[in-house]
Amino acid sequence: MIVGVGIDVVDVRRFAETLERTPRLGVRVFTPAERSRSIASQAARFAAKEALAKALGAPKGLLWHDAEVVSDADGRPWFEVRGTVKERCELLRVDTVHLSLSHDAGVASAIVILEGGGR
Repeated sequence: MIVGVGIDVVDVRRFAETLERTPRLGVRVFTPAERSRSIASQAARFAAKEALAKALGAPKGLLWHDAEVVSDADGRPWFEVRGTVKERCELLRVDTVHLSLSHDAGVASAIVILEGGGR
């Protein structure tokens, strides 16, 4: 059963400008591994975290570092969840988090679909 769906888009140039003006934002939002990626990849990961929050119902108190976007050997992205995000997934009985990322033509996007037993 689908428990939640979230989508987000980010203008890569504007995101880069924001990180330039506010470097601590990158530290607050991304893990060290995520920060080591290209700006387009970071923008896509920001979109992914926003999309995940939306799919989870956007509750207050979720911590950015509690959802890390990682990639398998083939480059397929997925979330490692812990802490506040894991607790919310458990509350909603989420079994699987599907994630799709894209960045092209200056726009990064992400879609998240949550599957599980529901409420």
